[in-house]
Amino acid sequence: MLSRATLFSVPGGDTVQIQGTAASLIDFGVQVDIKLTTDTIDYSRYDIIHFFNVIRPADILPHIKASGKPYVISSIFVDYTEYEQKMRGGINGFLARMLGRNASEYWKAMARVFLNCERINSWEYVVKGHKASVQKILKGAKLILPNSVSEYNRLVDIYGVANQAAVIPNAVDEKVFTPTILPQKPKQVLCAARIEGRKNQLNLIKALNGTDVELVIIGDAAPNHIEYYNACKQAAGSNVKFISSLKQSELLQYYATSKVHVLPSWFETTGLSSLEAAVMGCNIVITDKGDTREYFGDNAFYCQPDDINSIRQSVLTALASPNNKVLQSRILDNYTWHMAASKTLEAYKKALV
Repeated sequence: MLSRATLFSVPGGDTVQIQGTAASLIDFGVQVDIKLTTDTIDYSRYDIIHFFNVIRPADILPHIKASGKPYVISSIFVDYTEYEQKMRGGINGFLARMLGRNASEYWKAMARVFLNCERINSWEYVVKGHKASVQKILKGAKLILPNSVSEYNRLVDIYGVANQAAVIPNAVDEKVFTPTILPQKPKQVLCAARIEGRKNQLNLIKALNGTDVELVIIGDAAPNHIEYYNACKQAAGSNVKFISSLKQSELLQYYATSKVHVLPSWFETTGLSSLEAAVMGCNIVITDKGDTREYFGDNAFYCQPDDINSIRQSVLTALASPNNKVLQSRILDNYTWHMAASKTLEAYKKALV
């Protein structure tokens, strides 16, 4: 399994997905190593390469060329376009509005070299550009492994590549996240996510300021989003508590004691923390920006990310509603890492035929 250089230094949902899938594949007897795109790799040790994050093609192209191995890709196709064009300030927001999706992503890849000291090891990416690079990766894959049918359809709509695909759902670790009998705090609302504009914590804070809701925000500022984090801190009322990022096992008590988990994001392929929170008994507030309805259906409370009143009303309604046992059961029945790994293994076998 091969992913971005910052997979562990700047952990995100993809970190959880890779680690959860790998651990369960090992339980099935598969030899799995997690490598970073900056690592030196002995490709001869592997039958297949599993890439992650199609929106970072500059990381992937050199390994396709150097390995000569068949590969699959978990696309994790997050679309930042609406957030960046509507809400993001500064040079990134300006360029997103002026250049559009693919040219904006190309600019960000170049900017990471200077801002985060990340390397671009692919001159092919520099020459081809972002869209053509993504198309090449999708065309060359033995299988595309999106997290939902909705995600696959977006890929086809935007990049015009209808390669073979197998949906591998995002999931929870059923060994860690199990329902408890800890009493919920009836006014406690949790938001567990990296703090950045796309996750929309600032509007959440504004929505719940002046209420009797106890808002707990768990997460660290994303790189290049320190200014946004500071704006969140400055805007927060006395009812808002900030806690640095925690391990999954340490999140348990907050999931268990919170009545509601809210993720008012501008885009989510799933919202892993929403899945985890739902298993632990929280009611879920989320937006339908992305692929969330495929996972949560009518068992979540939906809000609009740019509408503070919508966020407030959705949270207050979720607080006043009974706990959703249907969603809890649905996730445990369909979205565990054991199930995801089983489907991943079947995809590997198909790719190697």
